[in-house]
Amino acid sequence: MMLYQRPDVQLICGVDEVGRGPLIGAVVTAAVILDPNKPIAGLTDSKKLSEKRRTELAELIKQNALCWALGRAEPTEIDQLNILHATMLAMRRAVAALSIKPEWVLVDGNRTTDFGVPASAVVKGDLLVPEISAASILAKVARDTEMHTLHQAYPDYGFAAHKGYPTAAHLAAISAHGVLSEHRRSFKPVRQMLEQQEL
Repeated sequence: MMLYQRPDVQLICGVDEVGRGPLIGAVVTAAVILDPNKPIAGLTDSKKLSEKRRTELAELIKQNALCWALGRAEPTEIDQLNILHATMLAMRRAVAALSIKPEWVLVDGNRTTDFGVPASAVVKGDLLVPEISAASILAKVARDTEMHTLHQAYPDYGFAAHKGYPTAAHLAAISAHGVLSEHRRSFKPVRQMLEQQEL
């Protein structure tokens, strides 16, 4: 695997997103500038961590990072822009919300957007770049918390278990109980369900 070239600057911001694939809720992003004097052990791709460990690390990141911020794009914005453009919008919002302006932004994946400062995309960045790992953890914990809240409001849909992804259980719940206002209407399974309801 080719190692990424780390920019030779001090204030590096990592950015990652969670929630491109689900049928419901916002796409949530995080931006993090870590403090080199307060290293955090165990940072990695949020998907490789247990929910308990993610929650613990999220608290450590919030306490020890130089700064961090969340960004989001709502279902209506996702439907208007498409998921890629909505994700980039949410990333820009996260970086803009930082209390310290970064000198460079590193984004997980293969594409980036205009943050007003230099930026690079890093494939598998959530494994390779501590700042991106930290961002992936904060975004994952934030979005999962929202799914637990949604589960309390609509327990029949099982959001605590599937987190809004298009599982068989989620699709069955939409079929049985209908499309919610929080669902992304442009996503194919939701769109098809709405079309069937109109027949």
